[in-house]
Amino acid sequence: MLMTASPPAAPHAPNLLRNVVAGLVVFFVAIPLCLGIAHVSGAPMQAGLLSGILGGLLVGALSGSSVSVSGPAAGLAAVVVAQMQDLGSFEAFLCAVTVSGVLQVLGGALRAGALASYVPSNVIRGLLASIGIVLILKQIPHLVGHDADWEGEMSFFQPDGQNTFSELLRSLEMFVPGAALTGLACLGLLVVWPRTPLARTPIPAPIGAVLLGVLLSELLRATGSEWVIADSHLVALPLPAAGESPWTHLVLTPDLTHILNPRVLLAGLTLAIVASLETLLNLEATDKLDPQRRVSPPNRELVAQGVGNIAAGLLGALPMTSVIVRSSVNAQAGATNRVSTMTHGALLLGSVVFIPQLLNRIPLSALAAILMVTGFKLAGPKVFKSTWQQGKAQFIPFLVTIVAIVLTDLLIGVLIGLGTSITFILASNLRRGFSMVREDHVSGVLHRIELAGQTSFLNRARLTVTLNGFHRGDQVLLDARLADYVDPDILSLIHEFVNETAPARGVKVSTVGFQARYSIDDVVRFVDWTTREIQASLTAARVVQLLKDGNERFATGHRIHRDLVRQLDGTADGQHPMAVILSCIDSRSPAEILFDLGLGDIFSCRLAGNVASEKVLGSMEFACKVAGAKLIVVLGHTRCGAVKAACDFVDQGVTAMAATGLTNLGAVTDAIAHAVRDEAAHRHVSGPRTSHNSDFVDSVAAANVRHTMAWILQNSPVLASMVSQGDIGIAGAIYDIAAGRVNFFEGPGA
Repeated sequence: MLMTASPPAAPHAPNLLRNVVAGLVVFFVAIPLCLGIAHVSGAPMQAGLLSGILGGLLVGALSGSSVSVSGPAAGLAAVVVAQMQDLGSFEAFLCAVTVSGVLQVLGGALRAGALASYVPSNVIRGLLASIGIVLILKQIPHLVGHDADWEGEMSFFQPDGQNTFSELLRSLEMFVPGAALTGLACLGLLVVWPRTPLARTPIPAPIGAVLLGVLLSELLRATGSEWVIADSHLVALPLPAAGESPWTHLVLTPDLTHILNPRVLLAGLTLAIVASLETLLNLEATDKLDPQRRVSPPNRELVAQGVGNIAAGLLGALPMTSVIVRSSVNAQAGATNRVSTMTHGALLLGSVVFIPQLLNRIPLSALAAILMVTGFKLAGPKVFKSTWQQGKAQFIPFLVTIVAIVLTDLLIGVLIGLGTSITFILASNLRRGFSMVREDHVSGVLHRIELAGQTSFLNRARLTVTLNGFHRGDQVLLDARLADYVDPDILSLIHEFVNETAPARGVKVSTVGFQARYSIDDVVRFVDWTTREIQASLTAARVVQLLKDGNERFATGHRIHRDLVRQLDGTADGQHPMAVILSCIDSRSPAEILFDLGLGDIFSCRLAGNVASEKVLGSMEFACKVAGAKLIVVLGHTRCGAVKAACDFVDQGVTAMAATGLTNLGAVTDAIAHAVRDEAAHRHVSGPRTSHNSDFVDSVAAANVRHTMAWILQNSPVLASMVSQGDIGIAGAIYDIAAGRVNFFEGPGA
């Protein structure tokens, strides 16, 4: 169901004034644009003005956009010329405009506006920046009074045979001194305005520039200067003849007898497609200019544009779209709602009817200065810098879009930019359809190939090369748990590899996560927990390396994906851990996570301050002598609370009981106190010996680890004997809770 537009809510007075002023600024810019586009389209001048009036009043009232401005568009000029030549008359062309409006309304009802969401943001940014560059390049000739071509010519190649750059060169040779003086003065005023007290006045800079332009022009005229600005360099609204009504030439009538002509219907379809595409692109870009970043409803905009073009066809106006130049000026002038758009339309109507003579005193060079400043705001260095920082996949399509639009026109340039962006997307898809991770399990190396959410035929070549790179004895896991769709070409390749290629080459392949419709069962042929055989093959040095590798994965965010349910089943009948780790109860230092381990890989003893006791020794003797663990690790950590408490108790000469009232805390802090008093271990640390000195606290934590290792060997002849004979190793380590890194220092047999 179509939503009818409600009239704009009555804004507060300051907001109303702000939008009225913004509408006035857009009005000044819209006059030469409406006239210029009508001129280059080969249509009557009043057709361009009427299109601007309808775009402001009718479309402005129906649109859901707060800053978008509609009117005749330079991007449609070439289409208009071609269709008028094909249909033979402007009256028949108006029928095509009416048909295009009907098709746009239908498009909005069918929610075709969603197409805009598929245009990449880098292309939209390129569109905005290119419009800024085109504005600057196209307005330089008008700034210096070379008005051979009208404001509406935004394409690179112009109807007079010139192009953007050749027109620039000609303007340097054919500039008009009075117009150039006025234009440069207005440009200078716009540049310095924000840095002067003028910025604090209610008058916006563009209106100040227009007033300055009119003042200079009239001064040159009044003084009889040879630099006087001729009428050809001023705004030129069509004037009614004496005794004639202003409406006489404003409204034209279509010839509705052509409405069912196939050529008219085809022309209407062409106009609808081009106008809708340009509107949706401009709407997406305009939303990025809105200071409040509101999202305009594209389907409602299509309906609004369609109603506007139906009216344009019936009243004799040029077809309209949302126009980026006027919308940019509107946003830069501070517009916040549709009042500005409707104000600009009302002013266009009033000027045509009541004051065409006054508006014809405005120099075109003053308007060119406003457009140049608007262009610089759209294409400033910050835009290029921010896009460059996003990487080449964003910057290259952005840059290609700019160059293409500058050297062709808006629609062709956007299509080229879109094609470039799609190329990067396809290239990215070639790389990202799957990822391969080398996982270092206790049982050996596993090559995990993880399929992405969408794995298409584009990934076939790369996947083929990857699978062909495996050799006898390699273990491969094809993991499809994240895949929503796998292309039939990819499935065919996987079936062939699993059933034929891998068995012939001696490659062990496991498969998990494939949907039932793909006919690939879960088959796991590797072991990712410590079995009796794996434990027997390990040495203390190998275990230390496995722990280091696991911590590296943890610290860098590349933890192994583990099937804990399968590990639960695999370890249910027995355990064969590779190490026993004595660590602190601190909630930030769980050993299994720090070393990226699974079920059954380690014995874990946790006490505050990682201190040892007879019960801990009993656990360690069982782990090593009976269960076969190859390594004892004493793991301390930085910023340890137990160590801090021990430092303060020693410094103050009090017991834990006296300081805290905790009956059993002394069993922990008294053990750590030996490390606190070990001055030899802290000779490199300066400052107070209290918990407030973090360097001293961390030094004590490391000394405590060494003291604990020595205590273990002194109080367990069993473990000491196993270390001396090389059956097990013992190592100390400190975990940095800020960096996530575990730093090992050697111990006996490690």
